[in-house]
Amino acid sequence: RRWWKMAAPRKGNGSGLLRIWVRMFLFPLLFLLRVAGDQTEEYLKREHSLMKPYQGVGSSSSSLWDLLGNAMVTTQYVRLTPDVQSKQGAVWNRVPCYLRDWELQVHFKIHGQGKKNLNGDGIAIWYTKDRMQSGPVFGSKDNFVGLGVFIDTYPNEEKQHERTFPYISAMVNNGSLSYDHSRDGRPTELGGCTAVVRNLDHDTFLVIRYVKRRLTIMINIDGKQEWRDCLDFPGVHLPRGYFFGTSSVTGDLSDNHDIISLKLYQLTVERTPSEKMAEKEVFIPTVDNMKLPGVETSSEPMSGFALFLIIFFSLVGIVFAGVIGAILYNKWQEKTRKHFY
Repeated sequence: RRWWKMAAPRKGNGSGLLRIWVRMFLFPLLFLLRVAGDQTEEYLKREHSLMKPYQGVGSSSSSLWDLLGNAMVTTQYVRLTPDVQSKQGAVWNRVPCYLRDWELQVHFKIHGQGKKNLNGDGIAIWYTKDRMQSGPVFGSKDNFVGLGVFIDTYPNEEKQHERTFPYISAMVNNGSLSYDHSRDGRPTELGGCTAVVRNLDHDTFLVIRYVKRRLTIMINIDGKQEWRDCLDFPGVHLPRGYFFGTSSVTGDLSDNHDIISLKLYQLTVERTPSEKMAEKEVFIPTVDNMKLPGVETSSEPMSGFALFLIIFFSLVGIVFAGVIGAILYNKWQEKTRKHFY
């Protein structure tokens, strides 16, 4: 499993029995505990995954992935940008994702000749309505619609005392918000964490998990095969049918930005009947208790039964008013006759 670290065997008498016991009893027990706790099953979705040997990526009409800009494919990685100034590149999945719950594991590497804070700019991972559109936000378009997760390696805002870079953050957008580079996206971010990921000799991973409208980001960057939390935000509503992609850009400063793999897992999560009824289809990205400009909260469409009741009681009211009016009119006529006689 990717979520727990296998214990290394120890030398000495009885080590063989210990290894057998661990394999037969401890590992299955840990697995069962995890499954029982999360009630989640995982399935790798190859149509949304980018893995070696990257066959046909960017060059074949049958490929599931497109390259954009300066991105290039090698046998070991997809390089979004080289360690050269003023480059930008991206790789985008051609297949829209209609999964309700999912997990994206990103295996990446950022490295270059620049010293600390003399490198840039970072990598963005996207789940958005539009794809293959270059722009100023880590090589992709601004005012995007969907989710952006940013591995920002250069601090643009002066007097950065509160956070250390590189820094990972997330942003949900309905198309009305602009990413503020001068402030490193802070006005619109959901949260994030510091992640020292440059020029490391070991593998670096990031996981984006979306389950029951909850967005979670975890990182594995210390070479210890251990995951630690970066962001956990409930009440995130993302539509289905958007595209996964990743992009990067360099300016006056640069780095090699490499993607080794993108692996998307379908998560099968148990839901209670009340949870199923409460979860409605989403058409515009929103976040609970966070008003995104440009979109008014629309009232729910009226059901057919409710419309029937309104029409029925309206007709009953009209008939009732008509009957009352007729009775009053007859009484008025009787009074008028008596007055003349």
